[in-house]
Amino acid sequence: MKKPTHILVIRLSALGDVAMTIPVLRVVAQTYPEVKLTVVSRAFFKPLFDGIPNLTFLEADVYGKHKGLGLLKLSKEAKKIGVDAVADLHNVIRSKILTKALSFKGIPTSTIDKGRTEKKALTRAENKLFHPLKTTHQRYADVFTALGLPIALDTHVFPQQKRLIPKLNALIGVEPKKLIGIAPFAAFESKMYPLEQMHEVIAKLNTLNKYRIFLFGGGKKEVATLKALAKPFENVSSVAGTLSFEEELALLSNLDAMLAMDSGNGHLAAMFGVPTITLWGVTHPYAGFVPFNQPMEHQLCANREQFPLVPTSIYGNKFPEGYEKAIASISTEAIVTKLLAVV
Repeated sequence: MKKPTHILVIRLSALGDVAMTIPVLRVVAQTYPEVKLTVVSRAFFKPLFDGIPNLTFLEADVYGKHKGLGLLKLSKEAKKIGVDAVADLHNVIRSKILTKALSFKGIPTSTIDKGRTEKKALTRAENKLFHPLKTTHQRYADVFTALGLPIALDTHVFPQQKRLIPKLNALIGVEPKKLIGIAPFAAFESKMYPLEQMHEVIAKLNTLNKYRIFLFGGGKKEVATLKALAKPFENVSSVAGTLSFEEELALLSNLDAMLAMDSGNGHLAAMFGVPTITLWGVTHPYAGFVPFNQPMEHQLCANREQFPLVPTSIYGNKFPEGYEKAIASISTEAIVTKLLAVV
């Protein structure tokens, strides 16, 4: 196959999965500076790709002009800008339609193998095959290898921290304190550390008076909850609902450590090289969703002696009765100790 010169990269959602593409695309751009990349994704995600050389962005308005057969219009837009290969990093109905439409125009395509069979074996209750699977980052990299562009993820170079605008400097303050981010929410409650225990973690960190702690989240309910969580503590601020996405990314890039659930904010911090501690409930790092370049010792998991069926699902939406609070088996002491070790 002729080596491509302009690749259409498809990853439409969700935030964490899109963030996981960033280190991979950096390596592609670094290894093949002559190859142009055009990313198709939701407009909101565009700031994630800032700073990657030779990369342009094509908005997928999947609820508007590109809804349904509108995807064919999107394929025409892609053809018009001269793409000569497609890397489908999503492998869902929408991305398949887009990929198929371009393949009919004679454009070579490659689609991610999500490893559904081995993931099913990892999460089933009986005859569970409990071992680490290929990482999602490597699965993304394999798509480019199939297009004739092999990459080595261990050659990745992190970007410099983003510049802090006066608004963010005012938030951080003048005291020379280390900055810790905490993102306590996730798509499913089974992936969320109980807020009363998270309150204990925050209280212990606040008492040390060495750290500025920022709480991250989104949505009206989360904004109100995080504001209430931060209120009793002098060293804690909630930035939920107060920053633009670009401002949030700039703050994340300047953190000294991040504490997150198995969710998007952990991947956002990790793409800047921030040491990221992840808490795992009914999901597990073996499924391949560990934030980029983070060691296994940064992954704190539910007690499998107490909850032997973990992981019960890939996304946290399926679990047997009594497992909804499995994540609570991670002690607050273990979390604080691990954070202090990395910060």
